[in-house]
Amino acid sequence: QVQLVESGGGLVQAGGSLRLSCAASGRTFVRYAMGWFRQAPGKEREFVSAISWSGGNTNYADSVKGRFTISRDNARNTVYLQMNSLKPEDTAVYYCAAGFRGPGVSSKEYDYWGQGTQVTVSS
Repeated sequence: QVQLVESGGGLVQAGGSLRLSCAASGRTFVRYAMGWFRQAPGKEREFVSAISWSGGNTNYADSVKGRFTISRDNARNTVYLQMNSLKPEDTAVYYCAAGFRGPGVSSKEYDYWGQGTQVTVSS
């Protein structure tokens, strides 16, 4: 069982940066691939980025490539999403997820989810 708590969301102007964190409970964090998804109002949840248990493999949605960077610190049971050059279309609730499979792009590959953190980018 893994519990995930996201933090770091907020309001930022277009072009700004935020760093999201996802703290995981449980001793088996290192065994999980981790992903970030987001859901904007009226839209379906979409994949943003994912990282393997070792950090050696990463995936990014085309819409965030070159702007977002995912990383993890297994000693701290934490995964991060550094978001730079933010755009108004990045506005969404961002969710952290953990799964044994991955780093996949489908939400079906993840077993545990956090409650989400709001990111709002003003123009």
